[in-house]
Amino acid sequence: MFAEIIIVGDEILIGQTIDTNTGWLAEQLHRIGVRLREVHTISDEREAILRAVDKSMVDAELTIITGGLGPTQDDITKETLAEYFDMPLVRNEAVLKYIEDFFASRDLRMPEMNLTQADLPQGAKILHNSKGTAQGMWFERGGRVVLSIPGVPYEMKAIMRESGLAMISKKFNSTPIIHKTVLTQGIGESFLAEKLSDWESALRNDRIFLAYLPSTGRVRLRLTAYPDKNNVEIMEAKMERYIDELFRRIPKYAYGRGEETLAAVVGDMLRQGGLTVSTAESCTGGYLAHLITAEPRSSECFIGGSVTYSEKAKMSQIGVPEDLMETYGVVSEEVVRAMAEEARKTFGSDFALATTGIAGPDGGTPEHPVGTIWTAVASASSTQTKLLHLGENRSRNIEKASLSLLNMLRNIILKSGLVE
Repeated sequence: MFAEIIIVGDEILIGQTIDTNTGWLAEQLHRIGVRLREVHTISDEREAILRAVDKSMVDAELTIITGGLGPTQDDITKETLAEYFDMPLVRNEAVLKYIEDFFASRDLRMPEMNLTQADLPQGAKILHNSKGTAQGMWFERGGRVVLSIPGVPYEMKAIMRESGLAMISKKFNSTPIIHKTVLTQGIGESFLAEKLSDWESALRNDRIFLAYLPSTGRVRLRLTAYPDKNNVEIMEAKMERYIDELFRRIPKYAYGRGEETLAAVVGDMLRQGGLTVSTAESCTGGYLAHLITAEPRSSECFIGGSVTYSEKAKMSQIGVPEDLMETYGVVSEEVVRAMAEEARKTFGSDFALATTGIAGPDGGTPEHPVGTIWTAVASASSTQTKLLHLGENRSRNIEKASLSLLNMLRNIILKSGLVE
């Protein structure tokens, strides 16, 4: 079956707000067997909404409308849909009580205009919004469905997760499309495709389709299958066997699945082995420590870190010898090695990660062009270093260097035998 999405909002049309809802909705719909055919962004105008809905009722079995459900006068989606489906707005006492309690629980006075959010189309199914005051609305006509939900992303997601997706699956009796994702780091898309050529051919023979999805510092491998209703479990098991084989083939690069982050994977490994880590960062400016500490339970394995941006900081904070920097230069293997080793001693951690380089977009030299970044991982037994030659985009260089270093640590822990 096919669906369309209609995004209502002048703020999106003029570029003040970026639409992030469509990508999330498309992914969730695809998982339950609903294929997205078109996406339309329209203004907060009655005529535009009526035209878009009228067209989508012909072209798609399901239409999802986001936005225009707030309490202010420019939010007219609800009123327009009530008109289109010829459903009068009626005060819903249960919703009104919820809205009153919503404000009271936050010790806030409820503005008078929020009363109108309890006025809902008579005959529409109401989808509860546990994160806000604008409710979702489900309209049906001639076997077609229009689902109107708030445009605020966390409210939209809550409604869809808690009721919307289940209602869609039940209504259209759709067969799930199976997606499984493997995450890789440290190898480019084309090199990865070379390594996996015969494995990918075997996938195709079993009607499993592979997509390479590159992003900064990573390549996601998405496996997709379109099973019949009677062989979903069989196909799931088959895909799992292929994924197990993939991890055996490229353990150096394949680090996780689904929505896992590399920092979370490394953190789990450290905790499993009772190990700790610290950081000494120059060109990454604390981003590496941010990735580690953004994950829950990071306090169990992360001791601390220093942003040693200047030569003075490198000397005073972690004890890098001044003559070492004078002899070899700050951007050098010798200095990054010393940074990692001294940070490990300073913080008393099992491992220490270090970065020094030229993130860009300027500051490069013929000897050390922009994107030249040295990284190091120090342990009690050894220190490993790696030189990266990246591009001229500062933020991408910082992210790539940080991810590369986390993957270095992952591989070192794997090889050490300290964790399974």
